[in-house]
Order: sequence, then C-alpha cells, then structure tokens
Amino acid sequence: MKYDVIIIGAGATGLMSAIEAGKRGRKAHLIDHAKYVGEKIRISGGGRCNFTNIHASPDNYLSNNPRFCVSALKRYTQFDFIKLVESYDIAYHEKTLGQLFCDGSSKQIIDMLLNECDSYGVKISTKTSVLSIEKQGEYFEVCLTGGQTITAESVVIATGGPSIPKMGATGWGYEIAKNFGLKIIPPRAALVPFTLDKFGSLSGISVDATVTCNGTTFEEALLFTHRGLSGPVILQISSYWKDGDSVTINLLPNTDLFSKLKDLRQTSPKQEIQTTISHLLPKKLAQYLCDEHNFEGRLADLSNKRLQKISDSICKWQISPDGTEGFRTAEVTIGGVDTNELSSKTFESKKVPGLYFIGEVIDVTGHLGGFNFQWAWSSGHAAGQFV
Repeated sequence: MKYDVIIIGAGATGLMSAIEAGKRGRKAHLIDHAKYVGEKIRISGGGRCNFTNIHASPDNYLSNNPRFCVSALKRYTQFDFIKLVESYDIAYHEKTLGQLFCDGSSKQIIDMLLNECDSYGVKISTKTSVLSIEKQGEYFEVCLTGGQTITAESVVIATGGPSIPKMGATGWGYEIAKNFGLKIIPPRAALVPFTLDKFGSLSGISVDATVTCNGTTFEEALLFTHRGLSGPVILQISSYWKDGDSVTINLLPNTDLFSKLKDLRQTSPKQEIQTTISHLLPKKLAQYLCDEHNFEGRLADLSNKRLQKISDSICKWQISPDGTEGFRTAEVTIGGVDTNELSSKTFESKKVPGLYFIGEVIDVTGHLGGFNFQWAWSSGHAAGQFV
C-alpha cells in the first residue's frame, strides 16, 4: 500500500497533523498501537479536556532551544483551535489562569478530530504496531504487525514520550530518532509530584503557596500527600527541578508574616506562637511546623530575631525532595528529540528528508494548564502543511 504520508501516533498531535495533511489532498494513514485514538485527550482535565490556554505563548514552554516553538505557536494559535471547537458547537468554560475545558466530555474533542479526519479522507488503523521504518531511496518502508509493509514519501513520528505508561506511552519515538542518527536530549518526568517521606501525617492538607526553584516561581495550590508533595504549584515547579536541587516554599504568599507577628506581639502578647501559627495555617500543618522548627513561647517573650526566624521558616521554607513519582504519574516528558535536528518551520529532520517529529516526542514541554495540548495542535498543524 502506498501513501503520501504515514503518521505514527494517534494522539492529539498525530490527529492534527493527519487532518492538515488531508486538507491538502495528501493520502494520509494514521497508525496507533492502542485500541482507541486520543487516550490522553480522553483522560485529561478529569475527563473534560483542558484543550488549550488563552494565555499560551512561547514563554510557557521549556526547551534547550527555547526559540524553536515560536514559529509554530504563531502560525496556529490557541484562538485558531478555539475557533475549530466553536465550529462544532462544543460548549466550554474558562477555569483558573486561562485554562479552557469542555462543559461536557473530552470525548467531544476526540469526536471533533475524528470527524475532521473522516472529512479529509484520513485512514486510521488502531491496534497496529510498527515493527520497523526504513528509507529506501525517496520512500519510507514501514513494516507493521501482521507482515504488512506500507510505503510513503513522508513519515511523521507523533508518539509522545514515556509519561503515563498505563496509557500505552513509551519512548519508542526516541529509538526511531536514534536509528536515523538524530540526537536525543535525555528525557525526564515533568509536571509530576515530589516524593518525601516525612509528610505522611499531613496527607490531604492543601494550601495556596508560592514555590521557587532555580530562579522560577509559581503560585497555586500545594497538596500534601502520603508520598510527598503535589498540587498544581508542585507539578509546575517539578519541570524546573533536577536531582539534588532544593525548593523554597512560601506557605503564606500574601502575608508579611514578620510584620504581622510583631503587630500581634503588641496586641496579643500572651498568645502562644503555636496558637498564632494555627490561626494562619491549617492546624495540623501549623503543629507540624512548630514541632519541626521548635517554635514555642509567648509572643511577648520572642525577640525580633526569633520572630524573623519563625517567619523565614514558614515563608522561605526550604525542602530537598527525595525525587519525583517518575513517568508513572508524570503528565509530560521534558527532553526528547533535539530540536536543533529539526526545521522549526516544517518539523522535518535536517538529516533525513521526509522524516518529521512533532509534539511531546521532541524537546519542547509546556507548563500545566492546557499548554501541552496547544503545542500538540500547533506542531501538528505546522508539520501537516509540508508532509
């Protein structure tokens, strides 16, 4: 069987690329080893799909080559995808920080993309694994399970990274890149909880906090778990954390705690410091911090130096995570195919004409909140104009 383009990976990125290729009259074949297409779309946002973010810009992405994402994000923006969603009368709403979710089910986004594929004649094969890809002259030969071999002028790798392996995610795309001589930025888990042994007693407590690591700061909800720390602010900062780094947590980001403690020393001098802290933070967390840092005594008996130390312990609390929960629970992967190997306009390999890499499989990673889906739409759209 001969095709113009074979797209491997029927997630958000692969679906978008196939649609755009089909629009151009290209005979496209979309292949995935999973039973259903768009599995990460289905589970995202608690089943309502955080399909983009109205604030998406290049500043929301990490890469060893930070300018690589600019072109694709400008050519297909969040507003372009919103227009597509609205054309299907899919109701949606904005949650915090510009995150857009379906009012109904994430299946609406999948159905929309499948309908687009059908409209433009895209062939989709699920439960089909690719055994090998070889280039023979100007064509690629793709060997599939069952002994079938198909050929195409272009092959698009849209297989993502190894995050959430229970959904069938693997590092297979990296192996293909290596086989064709492309460099790989070592992948690691991102948007992932931290592991620490000492917070089991605080499991379930949530507070708004700012967390800083390596010069980057986020402010959102922090959640203590029986494994360590999670919540949006931890997932965000995990993308900037590496083994051995410490992170600084401000548990009262909108409070000048030192000034507040000095004022309370004047107005409530007999109040115990433990009582004061328990009025500012959840009681169990306040007790933990008092025990951890040996906070005790009446406010009247505490010097400015002691109050400053107490303030710093809460507002500049430094912890060193044991690690992260890894790819098992990571929402995305940092690293992947080195973008210096690819054209930022077409996503085609500079070494292997006709071979394209898009989406999460390459070294571009978005923040939490719909930015990675926007990268899927933008990179898939960009490659689809050229494959």
